[in-house]
This record gives sequence, structure tokens and C-alpha cells, in this order.
Amino acid sequence: MTTEGGAGEVPELRLEAIVLAGGAGSRFGGRKLTSPWRGGLLIDGALAAALAAPVRSVTVVTGADPAVGPAAEAFAAATCQADRLKLVHAADHAEGMGATLRTGVAALPPDADGVFVFLGDMPLIPLDLPSRLAAALQAGVRAVAPRFEDQRGHPVLFGRALFPALRASTGDEGARAVLQALGKSIITVDTTDRGILFDVDRPEPPSP
Repeated sequence: MTTEGGAGEVPELRLEAIVLAGGAGSRFGGRKLTSPWRGGLLIDGALAAALAAPVRSVTVVTGADPAVGPAAEAFAAATCQADRLKLVHAADHAEGMGATLRTGVAALPPDADGVFVFLGDMPLIPLDLPSRLAAALQAGVRAVAPRFEDQRGHPVLFGRALFPALRASTGDEGARAVLQALGKSIITVDTTDRGILFDVDRPEPPSP
């Protein structure tokens, strides 16, 4: 199912956001999320999008890189949103993205109606997108994701009915199995912004 996703009125839901930031970034050479990126740090883009979302709090799940937590705190403070930031550490982060996702979902307030899952290495998520996804999360909807042309991207907004499945995530696939099980029942919101597909695996080449 697809909605064209206009500005719309955001439902009065108790929403939260998680930023998965526990990976080692081995293909990058380590410390990926706290590496310089276009005038800031790589993780800044995901944090900006998460903090722009209509959520009560943003939980950053840390792991391999001890500098991620302080970097997130510094960004939140610089944008005057320190009160909305939470940090949790995934002790079993070496298992993969499933471990950081489990940790993040387990830390959500018990009354949360839904959660956005952002990936820390996706810095180009459009800031207006989370509100459009939230507007599509209505009664009976289990998950909402953005779509560029025929490709589904990030972040994904999960309804509370899927929290138990997210807490059971394993390995390095994160929520992929949960999304596959949903099949075509996931709601998609069309966007013309390719940023929902862009992630960083390796350092940018130096400018000529």
C-alpha cells in the first residue's frame, strides 16, 4: 500500500526514535560514525533527522566506538535538544545490528506507540520525511517506510505491535526479517529524495 505523503497532520501518537550507532565500521577503517563528514561528523546527519522527527526522545545505541556517545551529546547540546537525547550501550554489539536494535527497543518507554529506526551511517535523510511517515502511521498500520522510485529506504517507522519481533532481532540484519515478514502490508511514502538510500561504507575520496 502506498500513500503520496503530503505535509498532512501528524497523528497524536507517542512516538520515539532510535539511532543505531553500535557498529565497528570495519570496512571504513574503524570509527566511522565519528569521522569528519562535510563540516561535522558522519553521525550528525542521522541525529539531525531523528531530532527533527515528531518524537518524544531519541535513543542513540552505542557500541564499538566509545566516541559516539560524546559526539551525540555534543550535537544535541549544540542544537539545544539535549533534553530529548538518551544514550544506551549495547554490550553485545559485536553480534551485529540485531543486538543494537534489541537494546534500543528494550529501552523504549512502555507507553510508546511507535518507533523510528535510523541508521547512524545514513547522513542524508531529508528532515521533513519523519513527519510524513508519522502521518501515515494510523490504526492498524504496522510499519511505514519511505520509497524512492521502486526502492524502499530508511528510516522505517514501526508500530508497537512489532516491538516484540524487533526485540527478537539477531545477527547483522537488524529489522530486515521483520520487514520481509510484513511483505506488501508495509505502507510506503513516496519521496523524490535519494538520501533515503544513501549510506557511507568507506571514506569519501579527497577533493581534487
